[in-house]
Amino acid sequence: MRYILSNIVPIAAATLVGLAILFLGFRSRLKGWPLAAATLALFWLSAILAGALILAPVDAGPWTVALGSAFIIWIGFVLPALSIALNVRGQSWSTSLADATWWLAIMLAQSAVLHSIGLIKPPSVVDAVAHGVRRTAT
Repeated sequence: MRYILSNIVPIAAATLVGLAILFLGFRSRLKGWPLAAATLALFWLSAILAGALILAPVDAGPWTVALGSAFIIWIGFVLPALSIALNVRGQSWSTSLADATWWLAIMLAQSAVLHSIGLIKPPSVVDAVAHGVRRTAT
């Protein structure tokens, strides 16, 4: 979690961008407790995206890594979980897809902000990358 403190400015900026996008889609419902919960959730999402970008392989271009990481996390975790949760609650597939699309926009924007501002890798990650050290499962 040290990387969160080291990158608090880009994470906070990405959180604000996420809130702005979320507010565009759901402004009438973002007041009081839902706004506080959304802010906390968007901060955590930004922190997770920052961690993913710090640890992402650098075989592709930096923007491909930034936006591709957000897309992979969205399609692998957010889309299926949100779709199933909303459908179980009686929402149509089109409503589920529309809501999931808002989250894709948020994640892509957050990744773009994180990449644009830049992230500081913790010393342990920098040392491992510099020495070619890879952790393997034992």
